[in-house]
Amino acid sequence: MNPEDLKYSKEHEWARVEGNTVVVGITQFAAEQLGDVVYVDLPEAGGEIEQFAKFGEIESVKTVSDLFSPVGGKIVEVNDSVKDSPEKVNEDTYGDGWLLKIEIADAAQLDGLMDAAAYESHTAE
Repeated sequence: MNPEDLKYSKEHEWARVEGNTVVVGITQFAAEQLGDVVYVDLPEAGGEIEQFAKFGEIESVKTVSDLFSPVGGKIVEVNDSVKDSPEKVNEDTYGDGWLLKIEIADAAQLDGLMDAAAYESHTAE
């Protein structure tokens, strides 16, 4: 079950709005598809990112996948703890397993993302 208070991208990232900051992570669906996450490559804080642009990679015992930002703006924080303990992505996908915090450039970008019900339909296809 996906949290109702989040927005979702078709690339399986979630976005939690906290004022003008958006916390980004991968969905439980993505974590289950990947299997055990063994490595997360994230950018440095301070850079700018475009909506839907690649920002890193996540590696599991099965595969390596690109990570895409559901919103554009300035990267204000990176979750370094998932670099040291990548299993957090599997253990607490919507909590301690978050990846980035982005100061959103344009809140209208959120309108292009799915709500929980639309994302459920997307993953059922």
